Amino acid sequence: MNGAAHTVTERRRRHTLYFLEWAAAQRPVHLDTDVDMTRIQEHRAAARSRGVRFSVVSYLLYAAGRALDRHPQANAVMAARRTGILRPPRIVRFPSVTAKLALDRPVGGERAVLSALVPDLERAGLREIQQQVDRYRGEQAAELPEFKGVKMLGRLPAALGRAAFAAALRDPGKRPGVFGTVSVSSLGHSAVDGFHSAGGTAVTLCAGRIAERAVVRDDRIVAAPVMRLGLTFDHRVIDGGTAADLLTDLHHTMEAFDDGSRAEIPGPDPRGADRDIGARRGLEQGTR
Repeated sequence: MNGAAHTVTERRRRHTLYFLEWAAAQRPVHLDTDVDMTRIQEHRAAARSRGVRFSVVSYLLYAAGRALDRHPQANAVMAARRTGILRPPRIVRFPSVTAKLALDRPVGGERAVLSALVPDLERAGLREIQQQVDRYRGEQAAELPEFKGVKMLGRLPAALGRAAFAAALRDPGKRPGVFGTVSVSSLGHSAVDGFHSAGGTAVTLCAGRIAERAVVRDDRIVAAPVMRLGLTFDHRVIDGGTAADLLTDLHHTMEAFDDGSRAEIPGPDPRGADRDIGARRGLEQGTR
């Protein structure tokens, strides 16, 4: 592109920039695993044959709600530090799981990231979750009433916008209704195998594409649909062992998915790619 460089005053993405400034206090650590999506793909195909569509992210939300309910120490947030070095750190744990689902949607003619809340995931059924996801899928999602605050931040002067953003997050007890308790993002529609991001919650889940990959079943190498699942955790809130237990739980919950029945009880799918005994023992210890 020819011509002189020019400066643009950013408005559509101001909420993202304010968030990144606020989230700089996090201490992110990244984990990932490969999930054999055979059962989920079979379930999706069976549903499509009945005229019902389920998106991959809905299965991830379903599994995340169940897994975090079994690992409540990860369904938490670091409370803002109060003035004074004698005040101890505080962590707020939540009784219910609310996902902050990242959406790539046009806002005023430009692409931007919107965050939609999907509450009560620990007990929501797959159909209920899909209905909520469908509500945010349309090109006009930015016009929904829950995104009025995002557009307002773009109109406010920068100083007021930053102050309004900080005020909304000041009370950690109200965080689920503002920011959720777990962040979920997917780039599975693209050629991205895996990625990591820190969504401002104690745990952020990142799903890549599903691709045919080599796995071992019954001592034979076969092709299976595999998805890379990334988990970023805030080291201020939980430690690596807890995060690893949670990711292992998610891994097995998704691989063992069976229309809401077997998915309630985590355990390795004998057809899956992961047969590590140590991982199984870690899952058992983490869910007792």
